[in-house]
Amino acid sequence: MKTERKLPLKDAWVIWFILGVVMINYPFLHIFNKDILVFGIPLTILYFYIGWPVSIFVIYLFSIYLVRHSPEHDAPGNDQDNNSHGGAA
Repeated sequence: MKTERKLPLKDAWVIWFILGVVMINYPFLHIFNKDILVFGIPLTILYFYIGWPVSIFVIYLFSIYLVRHSPEHDAPGNDQDNNSHGGAA
C-alpha cells in the first residue's frame, strides 16, 4: 500500500513564524549590531535588507505550494484555460 507523506503545512507556517519573530528580537539583533560596514552599509541594516526578502521568498514558496495542492486546483473538470464566461468561446 502506497502511503503519501505530505508536508504538515500548518506546522511549517508556525515554525517559520516563530523563526521570523526570533530573528527580529534581542539575541540576533545584538549579534548583528556591530560597528562593521559591509560595502559601506551598517551590518544591522544589511541584516534587515537580506532577511526581509528571504522571508518574502519563503511566503512566496508557501503560496505556490498551496496553489498547487489546493482541492480547487486538483478538482476534475477544472481547466485553467477555460474562462468562466459561460463556457462557450
